[in-house]
Amino acid sequence: MDKITIEIEEGKTADFYVLEETTVGGVDYFLVTEEEEGDGEAMILKDLSKKDDSDAVFEFVEDDTELKAIGAIFADLMENTDLV
Repeated sequence: MDKITIEIEEGKTADFYVLEETTVGGVDYFLVTEEEEGDGEAMILKDLSKKDDSDAVFEFVEDDTELKAIGAIFADLMENTDLV
């Protein structure tokens, strides 16, 4: 399972494990969890990186409309996995 490490606050990082990824409208989205194994809360990260960026730039998807749309895509991609 791929792992993404992001800075959540200045000087503080967190690891997220990638469950699935997709691209919609040229934007990359990642379904991630903090737990490498077992049950964990799933979150969606959006890659805001530009081609010239030396590091990836991610933000959590919080907009309800975007979250529902991308969440539905991930639910289809992972139809054998329960997403709550």
